[in-house]
Amino acid sequence: MATILHIDVSAQNTDRSISRKLSACFLETWLAERPGDTVIRRDIGQNPPGFVSAKWIEACFTPEDQRTPELVEILKESDELIGELEVADIVLLGTPMYNYGMPAALKAWVDRVIRIGKTFSFDLARGDYPLEPILGGKTLVALTSKGEFGFSPGGIREHMNYLDGHIKAVAHYLGLADRHFVHSEYQEFADERHERSRDDAKKATVELAKTLAGNISQERSYHDHPTPAATECS
Repeated sequence: MATILHIDVSAQNTDRSISRKLSACFLETWLAERPGDTVIRRDIGQNPPGFVSAKWIEACFTPEDQRTPELVEILKESDELIGELEVADIVLLGTPMYNYGMPAALKAWVDRVIRIGKTFSFDLARGDYPLEPILGGKTLVALTSKGEFGFSPGGIREHMNYLDGHIKAVAHYLGLADRHFVHSEYQEFADERHERSRDDAKKATVELAKTLAGNISQERSYHDHPTPAATECS
């Protein structure tokens, strides 16, 4: 049995959102291969987490046995989100690029789950790298949509891609060691390039789901994997 934490980030509904369609396609393919697995659904596009506040920071850094009822309540949402992450084997993330980076809802989720004593430890005795992840052995599937194009390494907009790099950076502190990315581009151009990119992303998503479902028990690695071709999701 495996547990998938399915996170959708787009503010658009499924009829308009490419990233939502890709994550639904991945899940449909996965469950066809492994129907007994558990799915935890978290739609932060429709129900975004709260932002970090001074009181939230105070609650995080107050020892657990010294927290007032107010501070405990402030951390309730964070505890729930971290609990979902802790039990997940796969984090399935469908997200668009907004203004060349993370949507605010995704950044809010990240800020709620990257938390000292919960998902990372801090020790200055480690020198220049005092932070270490507490969680481990998890897989990230990031399915992204981008309005423009050329964001991959060597592309004309590589220097403007603050989405993928940010996801990779924070993935380390969430125990997401095995990372897979599928991208759909050209959405704003609404031409044959967009159709081709969208169709290729869907095919790649299907193949990735089949591959991971068939190899769920394999040892995790710290490498980003290229996406193979595949047949179209139903």
